[in-house]
Amino acid sequence: MAHKGGVALIIGVGDGLSASLARLLAKEGYTLALASRRVEKLDRLAKETKAKIHRCDASDPAQVAALFKGVGDHEVMIYNPSYRIRGPFIELDPTEVKKSLEITAFGAFLAGQQAARNMLPRGRGTIMFTGASAGVKGYAQSAPFAMGKFALRGLAQSMARELHPRGIHVAHIVVDGGIRSSQRPDGGNDNMLNPDSIARSYLHLLHQPRDSWSWEIEVRPWVETF
Repeated sequence: MAHKGGVALIIGVGDGLSASLARLLAKEGYTLALASRRVEKLDRLAKETKAKIHRCDASDPAQVAALFKGVGDHEVMIYNPSYRIRGPFIELDPTEVKKSLEITAFGAFLAGQQAARNMLPRGRGTIMFTGASAGVKGYAQSAPFAMGKFALRGLAQSMARELHPRGIHVAHIVVDGGIRSSQRPDGGNDNMLNPDSIARSYLHLLHQPRDSWSWEIEVRPWVETF
């Protein structure tokens, strides 16, 4: 179970799930550090949650190292960035595919490594990675996203097996379905995931005692097929 009242670092913060996570963790008493490539969009959320903002490209090793140095000791790290491109497989741009892998998977490795280095001396902490349907089933015309999310899932599983016995809770959350927003409203029957509801599942993971840790959970709307 995570120690409440410490620092929670969320990487890849925008208006959706990560904003819901920030609000919920702030209410739980955590001090927030929010990281994004475009920090200009975070002013309102930072003011609401009393968070400190950090500019960071999660795929850049030097920037990630500087981010963690600036944040210092933390109890929670949540990795939320991803980059999605779609199209027929034979027409995909290799440069865009590389970018997708760098943000979705390589950046997760960089952040996970830095978080583990910080947490291991204290023998506690929670590292969480936001996954997707594409991490367990590859869809047509979405190969780059599947590649990145499959890699992310493998990273989380490997880290959990290595770090759980050393006191670090590593979890992968499969978000299996569309997340509702002002641009993507649901049909009035809860057929899309509410980001606030997803955030409560992350909080459940934080509250798990170490004798029953989950390394992975799936969240989906009740009408979603799987």
